[in-house]
Amino acid sequence: MGRTVEILTGKAELCRSILGALPDWFSEPEVIEASAATVEDLPLFGYIEADVVTALMALKPHLPGAVEIVLIATRPEYHGRGAGRHLLDEAERFGHQAGARLLTAKTLAPRGLDEPQFEATRRFYDRNGFVRAEVFATLWEEDHPCLFMVKPLAAVQAGETAF
Repeated sequence: MGRTVEILTGKAELCRSILGALPDWFSEPEVIEASAATVEDLPLFGYIEADVVTALMALKPHLPGAVEIVLIATRPEYHGRGAGRHLLDEAERFGHQAGARLLTAKTLAPRGLDEPQFEATRRFYDRNGFVRAEVFATLWEEDHPCLFMVKPLAAVQAGETAF
């Protein structure tokens, strides 16, 4: 059984390690380096099993209304074992504590190409309550359309905890 922890040091190195093991998603070294630089200044959470950080998630508060999942990634040998679900639970807790009403995420939109890894990413978000809200054709690059996904956070009644 694993646990979720906030990562306070070594963020860039951890990011490089996990993203570097995922060439189907992160094949461009400059994208990995940009991600490693970005996570340094954001809340970063890791899912740990047997003293190994198997997955990570970076959050960017857009308060007062939303928290964005800037990055979520799991080492390939741990795919399908629940780390991503645990990290999403942490994102929801973080969002509730910050007073946010939405979780958001951006991923590659369908492009009519055979890209099962990105379809798996979209299905992961679908299964976990995200709505495919909008496609931004040129937010990133012309041949990399961005799918903006949103998950409303359940309202918490006064005096009760979110989970």
